[in-house]
Amino acid sequence: MAENRLTVVRHGETEWSRDGKHTGRTDIPLTDAGRTVAAKLAQALGDRTYAVVLSSPMARARDTAAIAGFSDAVVDEDLREWDYGDYEGRTTSEIRRSGDADWLLWDDGVPNGETLADVAARADRVIRRVRSLDGDVLAFAHGHFLRVLASRWLNQDPGFGRHLELSPATLSVLAWERHVPAIQAWNAPVT
Repeated sequence: MAENRLTVVRHGETEWSRDGKHTGRTDIPLTDAGRTVAAKLAQALGDRTYAVVLSSPMARARDTAAIAGFSDAVVDEDLREWDYGDYEGRTTSEIRRSGDADWLLWDDGVPNGETLADVAARADRVIRRVRSLDGDVLAFAHGHFLRVLASRWLNQDPGFGRHLELSPATLSVLAWERHVPAIQAWNAPVT
């Protein structure tokens, strides 16, 4: 098993991410602010070499990758965001006001969407792919998915992701410390 690093980037800001709406399968474009910060990623990532660059198939992730200088990123369906089912496009406050006052994605899931176990299975496939490669990997994806991915990288329950805040257009590095999976950097803003 390779002890390579996986640098992950959450896509730039969209209208829905800015407004706190759950954005899974809806393909929302980047805002102007999201595009501006994505351009700054080029400088932060440009001096590194990657065995492969991966991206979610969603335009917000692919566009972030392209603006950052990685227009040739390989689309990986497993990097998609959590399918929020009936809660797509709704904020946590709206969901709670509509009848489930204590709703929490990590515990309660979503009606007609993916389960946490479904998302974790996709994350595990991405990790297996990364660890099978010779060299570091860069991936552009989404907030909740990347939080599950980091949890699984650490061999933790996928629900551990609830403890990992992740803002748009930030850099995180999943690596190793003395042969043990570790987080080298998390939620680092690009300046």
